[in-house]
Amino acid sequence: MAEQYILWNDIIENHSRRMENLKKYYPFFRLQETTFGQYKEGRYSDLDMGYITLASLRFFIDENNFNERRVTFGNYQSFLIQVLHRDFELDIPAEEMEELTLYIFDKLKNDGKPFYFHYFDPKDHKRKTSRMKLIESEIEDGSIFYHITADGVEFYLDTKEVKDESQISVQQLLLTKMIHANNFRGGIDVVKRINSEVSKMSLKKREVIEILEGDVYEGAAACQQYMSQVARWFEEEEKLFQKNKELIDTALRKAESDAATEEGRKKYFKILEEIYELETELKKTIERHAQLVSETMELTKVTDSIISKAKLKRLRPVFDFHKQLNILEEQDNAAKLEILLKPLLKPNIKKTFVFSNLDRLLTNRPDTAVEREQITPEQETEYVYPDELEEERIASNFKLLAMELLEQIKKKHNITLRELNAIFEIRFGRELFINGDYYTFLLHLCQKQSYCVEDMLHKQDTFFDGIVANELSRDERERYQSMKFVLHLDWDDEVTIAPGCTVSNIEFERTDI
Repeated sequence: MAEQYILWNDIIENHSRRMENLKKYYPFFRLQETTFGQYKEGRYSDLDMGYITLASLRFFIDENNFNERRVTFGNYQSFLIQVLHRDFELDIPAEEMEELTLYIFDKLKNDGKPFYFHYFDPKDHKRKTSRMKLIESEIEDGSIFYHITADGVEFYLDTKEVKDESQISVQQLLLTKMIHANNFRGGIDVVKRINSEVSKMSLKKREVIEILEGDVYEGAAACQQYMSQVARWFEEEEKLFQKNKELIDTALRKAESDAATEEGRKKYFKILEEIYELETELKKTIERHAQLVSETMELTKVTDSIISKAKLKRLRPVFDFHKQLNILEEQDNAAKLEILLKPLLKPNIKKTFVFSNLDRLLTNRPDTAVEREQITPEQETEYVYPDELEEERIASNFKLLAMELLEQIKKKHNITLRELNAIFEIRFGRELFINGDYYTFLLHLCQKQSYCVEDMLHKQDTFFDGIVANELSRDERERYQSMKFVLHLDWDDEVTIAPGCTVSNIEFERTDI
């Protein structure tokens, strides 16, 4: 019985954690399997997107974390061209190479959208969705800069390193072994990896703030996890740093005692040089840890501010003073007003401080882990991201325009854009022509000169094809399935949409009759 309990508890309770750990690998395999299959009719199918992805992540880690430089698309494009020339011996014209590198980079950053990883949570009995990105962007002074995300750094390190609850602690133990074996050169590489882990935590801090701005409940949990991880690191490293310093001093004293011989002197100077480099890297580590402490304190202030604002916003709709006043009037009991007014009229303005507590304050060592107030929502709601709202709005508007276009072509067999605009104005109002979705719809529509609805249902070449195939209902598809029509663009005939705004006239001709 106990064995059965352990079995099911391990399956159900730990499933979500396993899925969250696996999600970081999902973008890699998706990129490797789907990138070059349909691009240019499979002409570049010999390229290995898995290798290109790992090489790109290593490039961003080196530039962002080690060199502390921001990366533009031009920087990355130069690097990628070198990879394609050197490793795949790809020799194509410059224009085609530029188009290929742009396509690879769009795939790597998933056209600016997150990768969605879906899984079933047996504990909550519902499907959940996790989002992650490998490359993030930011705009400053009119230029776009790209940087690797914390998930991207973690995935790259996990492909080679052994994952542990505290990656920095693993590296610290490895450093101790290196110093104990007098392998100072290897210890320098380990310290560089420790610095990379600390830089990754700085990235994680920015992501926690972004989560807080979108969903305060999820952000509070992420902040609590972040604080616990940082506190655990500092608690473990405090002893390890001191131990490593003692090991370095011991090795230095031993080398000095062996320097009596000529061979010992050569070994002494070599060890001295390596120890100097190692101590230099350790100083960088201490500086980055100090910076991480400062950023953690800043995150605490930002978190407290956001949670305080969220509490205030939640108070307003929950407590209705006007309603409570009506209740008291119905009960005819003014004495109960004391409960509402006493906190407002009698604030405690007298504050005292015992000076004997100064010694305690100066010698007190604060707890490394701070218990945060748990904020439990009354009802958990699924957060909708701004890009998802935009996609829903565009799909809805495009469906209305596409339905009206197909219906008019079916009825009239031949109609111009000028006539169609008059119908649009009656159906949707004059406001349609100041909506950017209208012009985007025309732009996508003109990507092809002829359309067959039945072919569009099986294969979608353009965005307009995708709207017809995915947004129309089954009855609507059957109504328009047999239709075929062509577009005749009249560049000389311009249709005035609004003052100062004109588009070329288009004639839609039905050809299946």
